[in-house]
Amino acid sequence: MAAKKAAESFSKSLMEEVHKWGCMKQTGVSLRYMMEFGSKPSHRNLLISGQFLHKELPIRIARRAIELDSLPYGLSEKPAVLKVRDWYLDSFRDLRSFPDIKDTNDEKEFTKMIKAIKVRHNNVVPMMALGVQQLKKGMDPKIVYKDLDEIHQFLDRFYMSRIGIRMLIGQHVELHNPNPPPHCVGYIHTKMSPVEVAQNASEDARAICLREYGSAPEINIYGDPNFTFPYVPTHLHLMVFELVKNSLRAVQERYMDSDRVAPPIRIIVTEGIEDVTIKVSDEGGGIPRSGLPKIFTYLYSTAKNPLDECSDLGTSDTVATMAGYGYGLPISRLYARYFGGDLQMISMEGYGTDAYLHLSRLGDSQEPLP
Repeated sequence: MAAKKAAESFSKSLMEEVHKWGCMKQTGVSLRYMMEFGSKPSHRNLLISGQFLHKELPIRIARRAIELDSLPYGLSEKPAVLKVRDWYLDSFRDLRSFPDIKDTNDEKEFTKMIKAIKVRHNNVVPMMALGVQQLKKGMDPKIVYKDLDEIHQFLDRFYMSRIGIRMLIGQHVELHNPNPPPHCVGYIHTKMSPVEVAQNASEDARAICLREYGSAPEINIYGDPNFTFPYVPTHLHLMVFELVKNSLRAVQERYMDSDRVAPPIRIIVTEGIEDVTIKVSDEGGGIPRSGLPKIFTYLYSTAKNPLDECSDLGTSDTVATMAGYGYGLPISRLYARYFGGDLQMISMEGYGTDAYLHLSRLGDSQEPLP
């Protein structure tokens, strides 16, 4: 069925080309390389970057398109997944039909096009979530966790690859900014204060909690606000926001009907030689040990599913809900791992949960390329 649909809307020659490019080797880049390369965005460097992306992006996108067509349990046939696969095939076709980049004008046109590709893929995460929901609806609930390991591994690879594609496109597009903010090289902030980012992310999460529950626990942040290191602030914001949001929800729901004051959430930021570690601690009652392996799967959320309430995905990227697809934690862990860090959860059932977010300071680790 899926193959038939692909053949109808996409020519056989395009599909052959996708398979050819999907077999080529991907080339990873490190945070340090992106930073050094982008620190002088001369016409020559932008040209080299454009030429690299012109060859690299079709390889990465082709690999995902092939995988989207061959998922287990009939996931490939779900309407939402077909839609995502079509976006990938359209983007592959756009990239491959763009002629070689020879001069600055070509590079400017190319930049416009990849910017449009990035927008086309904005809703990939909620759309894939919808596809998985469409699959889960028709499945025997007993097999949902164990047997869906394959789908889980696919989604890990798929989203990790997406982080890389968006980082490369975003980085290139941002290097064109005539007035970059101070200390910024594309998406990378060379003097990012993790304490400051944690403060902003906490305020955002707390605002959502206030909106949904009418009150929110306090958040205390410990660490040196003057300590900085090179990192991508949007990535860190997303991860801390997600962790704090989970903690707020746990504490809020545990103390909602109690006359005791909800205990504050504590965020501790420390710097080591190799890692910067951010610990988010709450007294929200913790997670039973049997539930811990599930929190990093894409098929699990304790909250009611927002996709049941709104089937329209047009707004899904703009409205942050307090809880949702159950995607926050696994995707946050991928963001951490993308630059050589990690995310771990330790829980004391009956007390609370500690999340440890490790960020690599060295900036030397290559992108993990699924």
